[in-house]
Amino acid sequence: MTTRSSPLPARLKSLLLLSCFLGGIGLMHAENWPRFRGPSGQGLSTEKRLPLHWSATSNVVWKVAIPGEGWSSPIVWGKRVFVTTVTDQSTRCRVLCLDRDSGELIWDRTVFEIVPLRKESKNSYATPTPVTDGKRVYAVFGDGSMAALDFKGGVVWTNREISFYSRHGLGASPVLHDGLLIMPFDGSNRVLKAGIWPNTSDEERLGWQIPWDKAFIVAVDARTGRRIWTASRGKSRIAHVTPNIHGTGRKAELISPAGDVIQGFDLRTGERLWTAYSQGEGVTPSFAMGEGLVFTASGFEKTTIRTLRLGGRGDVTSTHVAWEQRRGVPSQPSLLYLAPHLHSVTDGGVAHCYQAASGEVIYAERVGGNYSASPVAGAGHIYFLSENGETVVIRQGAEFSVVARNAIQEKTQASMAVSNGRLFIRTAGNLYCIGSKH
Repeated sequence: MTTRSSPLPARLKSLLLLSCFLGGIGLMHAENWPRFRGPSGQGLSTEKRLPLHWSATSNVVWKVAIPGEGWSSPIVWGKRVFVTTVTDQSTRCRVLCLDRDSGELIWDRTVFEIVPLRKESKNSYATPTPVTDGKRVYAVFGDGSMAALDFKGGVVWTNREISFYSRHGLGASPVLHDGLLIMPFDGSNRVLKAGIWPNTSDEERLGWQIPWDKAFIVAVDARTGRRIWTASRGKSRIAHVTPNIHGTGRKAELISPAGDVIQGFDLRTGERLWTAYSQGEGVTPSFAMGEGLVFTASGFEKTTIRTLRLGGRGDVTSTHVAWEQRRGVPSQPSLLYLAPHLHSVTDGGVAHCYQAASGEVIYAERVGGNYSASPVAGAGHIYFLSENGETVVIRQGAEFSVVARNAIQEKTQASMAVSNGRLFIRTAGNLYCIGSKH
């Protein structure tokens, strides 16, 4: 006599099928990292599991040499990784596309040839991180030239009408919003007509140490590259801060700090909505947002973390400053908001944690090393990537706890990208994919 297993109840079958389906979705999901500092522009990853331990030879999925020089961060969309660089004595501007899982080069496109101009020694002509909408990748290079490429490497459009000159070079990155590609140009005075430089010390200092009225923000049509609007800052000083978007729909506004001002702009017209005056120049750290506040850092001269309440109009300097803090101010790494805390790491390697609502210092602990890259957070940890290639991993929260120190021992200034449970780290010569081999 044969026996038969009794069939599973229909409800149990449905639950099992649903569980498998949801589990499959979980395995298939891989977070895109489409711009500088990720989806929100704030260095925050939603990945549930990220690597904690690696070296130059362990837990390396792949390592690929990147030609030339550039400190743009890699970006990731689906199974594509994009990175920009300049080669041939910084005259050829190139966009590279690699396979996310293998590192194989898919295409390498030269989009411009430029004349290298003056820049800060730590800067490069390929410092702006590209941005993608999943259909095209948009790149900006050190002289202000812009290009859009499709995912097959075809050049869709170029825009070379923006001439940007600065004693430090270009350091901010573009953002995309509602069909607009937006880029700030917060330079200093540089009269470069057939190689002519300013003749007086005041001219040389204009925009750097003396406020200048020529800084601007440009929005171009992401489909065509045609300029839609240009916003004037008024008088301001040099900066390299990547802007970000606050709000949605018709209430969305562009927040864009410069050297000694923090400003909000109408995204449809470029109209300047509000300004808070600050003290500083050469500002590089990108700001953080949360709890109705925007957290900014002026890292040179009178170094200050300045926190503003959003929602004002006009001059909000005396009405919307929530708090200021002079301890732990970075001059290059960006701020990181993880409710209810704000985190920073100084250029000299001291990590700070603050109460985001008040600015009270919770801890200040030395992590060691020197820092240019911005921290990222994900899966319960914060990752600080130093200039010598060491990543210090700490736990999120109000108690300082180092989980790991991971050394690649190659120079790096680019911020890491996060996708598919892996970290993408750019060094002076290579791009690493860190994690387990799925």
